[in-house]
Amino acid sequence: MTEFNGTPHNSAKYGEIAKTVLMPGDPLRAKFVAENFLEDAVEFNHVRGMLGYTGTYKGHRISVMGSGMGMPSMGIYSFELFQFYGVENIIRFGTAGGMSKKLELFDVVVVEGSYSESTYAKCAFGYEEDMQLPSKEITDALEETAKKLGKKYQRGYISSGDVFYSFTEPKDIDYEILCAEMESFALFANARYLNKKAACVLTISDIIGDEAAATTPEQRQTAFKDMMEVALETAINL
Repeated sequence: MTEFNGTPHNSAKYGEIAKTVLMPGDPLRAKFVAENFLEDAVEFNHVRGMLGYTGTYKGHRISVMGSGMGMPSMGIYSFELFQFYGVENIIRFGTAGGMSKKLELFDVVVVEGSYSESTYAKCAFGYEEDMQLPSKEITDALEETAKKLGKKYQRGYISSGDVFYSFTEPKDIDYEILCAEMESFALFANARYLNKKAACVLTISDIIGDEAAATTPEQRQTAFKDMMEVALETAINL
């Protein structure tokens, strides 16, 4: 068998990535987690600046890697982790814009399902649904972890969009949407197609429509420790 030496987007060799991967959008957030939460973290990828690390958390082997922004980027990196590296579980964690009055800055959201008008799932796999679902097992575990740690959280549906700057009126849909981000729909579709497990936990970084309710780039990169702890504590039990 020919030795596997990576993909065009990931220089890791097979075996260098753990079965469970935490996946923020920002590669610098992956670096922050590796440097501040993992022990003996080793960088396995820096191709295109998409940093990835494997280390241990409370004795459990965990990897963390950036996905980049948007569904095409998440689609590439998560698909390759599942398909070529033997990854079984991916937990996306990242920031989102609040759309519900239930939410305040820094609240944690455990994602029940991801709604999108994107054609990603249809073009890739022929899936027609406008809602892609995470692993119930991991989602339930994220919620239980948030409760156990005493974190303020909401569980519900989110919107996963193809565009950041939108100038059209939102469609009337049959779901109560808590917040908006740009990656989870593609992640869930990939996991569904490849018979893997994926989930998502988010932190509210701004409130859509309220310019005063926003966080700084530095806060987005380093301050969302509640979400990171929920993801890590869940990951070690998978």
